[in-house]
Amino acid sequence: MARKKNTKKKKSTASAGREYKGIVDMTRSGLAYIVVEGLEKDIRVRQKNLNTAMHGDEVLVKIIPHRQKGGRMEGEVLQVINRKRNEFTGVLQVAGANAFVVPDDEHLPHVLVDVEHMHEAKPGDKVVVKILRWRGAHRLPEGEITQVLDPGLTGANDVAMKEILVSHGFPLVFPNEVMQELLHLPERIPEIEFSKRKDIREVLTFTIDPVDARDFDDAVSFRILKNGWYEVGVHIADVSYYVLPGTALDEEAYRRATSVYLPDRVLPMLPEKISNELCSLRPNEDKLCFSVIFQITPDGQMKKHWIGKTVIRSKRRFTYEEVQAIIEAHREKDPEHFIHATSYEPYVRELMLLHHLAQGFRKERIAHGAINFSSSEVRFVLDERAFPIGILIKESKEAHQLIEEMMLLANRTVAEFASTYRYKQQPIPFPYRVHDQPDEEKLKIFSAFALKFGHRFDLSTPQSIAASFNKMLALVQGRPEQQVLESLGIRTMAKAVYSTENIGHYGLGFDHYCHFTSPIRRYPDLMVHRILQQCLEGKVIPDRELEKKCRHCSEMERHAMDAEREATKYKQVEYMMQHIGEVFDGVISGVAPFGFWVETIETKCEGMISLQSLASIDEFRYSETEYALIGIHTGRRFRFGDTVTILVAAANLQKRQLDYELVEVLDQPVSTRKKKHKKS
Repeated sequence: MARKKNTKKKKSTASAGREYKGIVDMTRSGLAYIVVEGLEKDIRVRQKNLNTAMHGDEVLVKIIPHRQKGGRMEGEVLQVINRKRNEFTGVLQVAGANAFVVPDDEHLPHVLVDVEHMHEAKPGDKVVVKILRWRGAHRLPEGEITQVLDPGLTGANDVAMKEILVSHGFPLVFPNEVMQELLHLPERIPEIEFSKRKDIREVLTFTIDPVDARDFDDAVSFRILKNGWYEVGVHIADVSYYVLPGTALDEEAYRRATSVYLPDRVLPMLPEKISNELCSLRPNEDKLCFSVIFQITPDGQMKKHWIGKTVIRSKRRFTYEEVQAIIEAHREKDPEHFIHATSYEPYVRELMLLHHLAQGFRKERIAHGAINFSSSEVRFVLDERAFPIGILIKESKEAHQLIEEMMLLANRTVAEFASTYRYKQQPIPFPYRVHDQPDEEKLKIFSAFALKFGHRFDLSTPQSIAASFNKMLALVQGRPEQQVLESLGIRTMAKAVYSTENIGHYGLGFDHYCHFTSPIRRYPDLMVHRILQQCLEGKVIPDRELEKKCRHCSEMERHAMDAEREATKYKQVEYMMQHIGEVFDGVISGVAPFGFWVETIETKCEGMISLQSLASIDEFRYSETEYALIGIHTGRRFRFGDTVTILVAAANLQKRQLDYELVEVLDQPVSTRKKKHKKS
């Protein structure tokens, strides 16, 4: 965590006695700095005053009088408000009669382990240790070994994935009390529950998911009404029926807040008994759902909607690939053709009419300010040992957009409904999904860069900014500068978060938005379901802690994204280790004063070309406004987005780092360049 620069000197004793909440940033020496939002300088805390606080914890700190040059405040931790994590990976060591785990993270303290808590672990083993207690504020924590990570049994890459998960605060197993609660969940839905819900088991309903999905948490229904309107239902697994507030299941789901998707595994927010069985909307099984059912005219006009609990029965499980094949086979026919058609095989008519609706919704969203960044996903082809033997680039196609638009519609409708509900004449606390406007300074730099490619931005209003982005994104499709402008454009954007303060969702162009459609894998969706049901029953109990819960869920989402990025990087390094000495075409994906990063076009694997390796060409200076390294003597530029040819020089799994060497800078179009080849 970067230190904040101080431009003013002030007496720190002036604030003695004041209390602040902040995050612990620990140094390797044991000295800590408490990062407090809004404070110009971090608060220094000596090891003796940490009161068991560890790196990343949220704490309450009190300023204490001291004498020190530079005016930095010093404090003592009064309370640990929230532990970032309670489990760590490390190596078990024994010294005399004492056993302890040395964490991999050097910011963390050693953890003492009694013999009874070592279980099957032996000295030298890589383990996961869980802190059980602190015996006094100034002593080492005591813990229990919960798992031995043995690369001889499961492989080094399995151990690496587990280390990544634990390092970001995600436990590898569910607590015993959670597993005990699972035993008492009903296998069959009681008959009385059907009478409490809208029964739509006879309506044509199906799911569309990735080919390897196991938890189907959303389904879509479709039928044409007598008046010619379409009835479209979005049906979401009713997790709230099984996961009740105050249970161990609920507490563990909140603690995790999200499922984590790594290249070779999913660490679920909820046990598989719930996510893959009880709540998964599998074909030909009665399932409990929370639904939003719309009545829509054939030209896409919304006429009515209904929100409530349902029981459904999916008739068919589709993969995205199957639906895409249907769309591509019939996309030339207009909706009128399908409205009156009777000769098509089951689902073709319904899927095509949904497809036309979705494309209309998408076009309307973009026209009203949604920013249309293209999206692609790197997927690894893994062998039986989870070792990467290939890389696939999956792009968002019309089948994905069909589901995306229906989910967006449901999320938006639920948020709009909640925004109108009042409790004692006041809006109810509700976990909105919000997205702020782009950073003004970043936008200015980006618009100046885009102008070099002929794209002029109107920065006068949020609406004109969105329109400028969409105009640029449409014009750059298929052009050499597409990747650089899309990548840099995304970097100007704020991060979407959960909050009870509804500022709208800038990127989607919505005034009201929430997450309602994935309660199996996101805790905020479960919170939305519970509050929504209270509104429908007229029994709202405002949650005064909801903003705190929103912050926690946003933080855990960031941890999950960081874990996913680290795991993807690990797999990329694993993959490229097989290609040391080979040559690839790439695009400069980042520039820094010490060198630049290159992402290979074929495999999307990013590595670094250091400034030192460019010494034979020239001395280079870094230009932030041009996103470039510029030769002092030759004027030669290495710019963000330039195409280059690189050689894979080294791959370090421990550091998750790829080192590339520059072969040449290419001027010709990508299509004319040579393919990967072995170094001769």
